[in-house]
Amino acid sequence: MSGMRWPFNLFTRKQTDAQILELLGGGVETSSGIAVSVESALRVPAVAAAVRTISEAAASLDWRVVEIAADGSETPAPDHPAHPLVADIANDWTSSFELIRSLLVDALCRNEGGLAWVNWVNGQPAEIVRYNCGIIGVEYDQTGSGEPSYRINGRPVPRQQIIHLRGPFDKSPVTLCREAIGVALVMERHVGRLFGKGARPGGIIRMKKAVGDEGAKRMIAGWKAAMEGSENGGKTGILWDDAEWQQMTLSSVDAQTQQLRLFQLQEIARAFSIPVTMIGDLSRGTFMNAAEMQRQFLLLCLEPWIKALESAFRRALFLPDERSRFAVRCDRDDFSAIDLQVRSTAINSLVASRVLAPNEARAWIGMPKGPAELDTFANPNTGSSQPGATPAPAPAPAPREEDDDAA
Repeated sequence: MSGMRWPFNLFTRKQTDAQILELLGGGVETSSGIAVSVESALRVPAVAAAVRTISEAAASLDWRVVEIAADGSETPAPDHPAHPLVADIANDWTSSFELIRSLLVDALCRNEGGLAWVNWVNGQPAEIVRYNCGIIGVEYDQTGSGEPSYRINGRPVPRQQIIHLRGPFDKSPVTLCREAIGVALVMERHVGRLFGKGARPGGIIRMKKAVGDEGAKRMIAGWKAAMEGSENGGKTGILWDDAEWQQMTLSSVDAQTQQLRLFQLQEIARAFSIPVTMIGDLSRGTFMNAAEMQRQFLLLCLEPWIKALESAFRRALFLPDERSRFAVRCDRDDFSAIDLQVRSTAINSLVASRVLAPNEARAWIGMPKGPAELDTFANPNTGSSQPGATPAPAPAPAPREEDDDAA
């Protein structure tokens, strides 16, 4: 992978105020008065959990290059030069897992999406390099066609050399939910002040007459000696000189802080189209709906990103005349590997219905190929369809009606 590693010259171009603020880490100010940048947004646990869940779930799948036959069937193509780039090592210092995770993190957090450069050597993709934010720039045709053009530090780069993962909108989910993130940050700071510098006592003692500094000190010392400590718990407090005890309570806003924070967590989950249980809110999670919400996550959240990433790889890793014969795919069935019972039930059903042969099922779970008779499509639950079984004798024909009449 020696190739041309850095063939680009440094270049400066004008940036908008918002882009400059993002590059400097300042962020754009929201209605709540909080400046939200990518870095500050990721300090909100709900945002970090959503970004990590989506990016790491997609990167954990089994990615590979497949060859598409004339009938539409797909077979693995491990000999294609692009296969190790998506299945193993993207370059000398980045694994394929890290590359896919970084592309998705960028697409979820940054408006320009996930960008990476493909180093082509002798007409073949040799490595994929994901540069820091701002190194690869993208501009779109002014006619409104949406055709992109790319530059690396000001030098034009062919589209063939750029992997570009884009979301469904012109803005990233972090940008679109910036106001919700700002409110979450405000509440985080409020809670920090409430239990930090603004921590409140359990109550106060009101005196109807002045007691002086020395009298106040003696009263505090006597109250502590009589009431503080685990051994004094439950004792009856005795006040003197017509003093009154006033219990301290939280305001209505402070008392509902937990509900307000849960609502902001739900707002952030909506922006990323992810079930709220996937980012830590289990208040509505049960054994019955957890599996259904996981299916919704796979179908409505993760699957669109996987499709977009497959398309981005296909555009950049194959020559135009190869795109009809090769594609990058990921194995969605890898999610079933987490639950052995679900995986076993699915395999047994496919073998029993003769969709898979036993040896194909063994290959699916990474086991070596078994005896030759396991290549036969047979239902293991019925003896008549077992490999090598003697066929059942044909039933004797029923007597004809005219023979009964003759008798």
